[in-house]
Amino acid sequence: MKIGIILNNQSHLPADLVKNLDGQMAMVRAARDGGWDAFLASMHYLNDGDVVALQQVPLLARLQAEAGDMTMGVAIFLLNLHNPVYTAETMATLDVIARGRFVLGIGLGYRDVEFDAFGVPKGQRVRRFTEYLDVIKRLWAGEAVSYEAPGCRLNEVRLNLLPVQRPRPPLWMAANHDNAVRRAARLGDCWYINPHATFATNRRQMGLYVAERRAAGLAMPSEVPCRKEIFCAETRQQALEMAAPFMGEKYRIYSRWGQDKVMPEDERLDLPFEELLKDRFVIGTPEDCHGQLRPYWEELGVTTFVFRTHFIGMPIENALHSMKLISSELLPELRKASPIALEDFQAE
Repeated sequence: MKIGIILNNQSHLPADLVKNLDGQMAMVRAARDGGWDAFLASMHYLNDGDVVALQQVPLLARLQAEAGDMTMGVAIFLLNLHNPVYTAETMATLDVIARGRFVLGIGLGYRDVEFDAFGVPKGQRVRRFTEYLDVIKRLWAGEAVSYEAPGCRLNEVRLNLLPVQRPRPPLWMAANHDNAVRRAARLGDCWYINPHATFATNRRQMGLYVAERRAAGLAMPSEVPCRKEIFCAETRQQALEMAAPFMGEKYRIYSRWGQDKVMPEDERLDLPFEELLKDRFVIGTPEDCHGQLRPYWEELGVTTFVFRTHFIGMPIENALHSMKLISSELLPELRKASPIALEDFQAE
């Protein structure tokens, strides 16, 4: 079992962004010294209200200096908002900075304000995503590529800036909706399981994923990553007191942004925290958290957990407290886990 940390660099205005960056660096050092395997960062543009966040690519490049031998990851990068040449060269650069220890997590996105800002008609997002991904793969393969679309014209161009990993870095494909899960099965190296849906939905969708891989004649991935919202403390009550207000606020923002509109119809995020907590968040003592995580490797074959334990507005000291317990008590137990192989996954 591998363990990664995803960094929440969102803050409320007015914000001391330099201080907040120091906090992100402290979390990376804590993960490095605690034996974690990876650090990742997410992406959004034009955060609304009083929310502000540092941008993903330069943030990761700076944090790499604190990371030692940990794997770096973007999770996720909004592929269809960016010119494919920019993406190919930028992600190859991150792979070089990470010395070939880099994961590219990609997704469609869902916020109208982001599509509008980049001039991408929302109705074209799937086509652009698919075409851009194909162009990037071909450029990284060293092919002479021709392609024409709004904002991009290539005529037999070859890429000199290639990633260290050959033929390319691993592609983790984020997906919330059933159709997106099937697309992830066809186009990505693995499905990056989302933290927003309940375990029941994750399990049902894993059945779709496995069936689509089989129908496409593709082998099951050896890596199954899953992001989880988690907070560890000495007691469950303490964990709730330290984390619940901030986790709840983050999901109110998701609901305001329309995250649940791209999820299955039976999934909602505009719920009281007590309802969101059920079958979704991982919270309590290290022993509690271990028990809540167990079904993910026993039934879904998860091999990599990406933990978010810092949420908008949360003091960095709270997150470091959680990380210390994860490192000392939860992580050693997770290392003993034996995930099922997806070939043995049993759909309901």
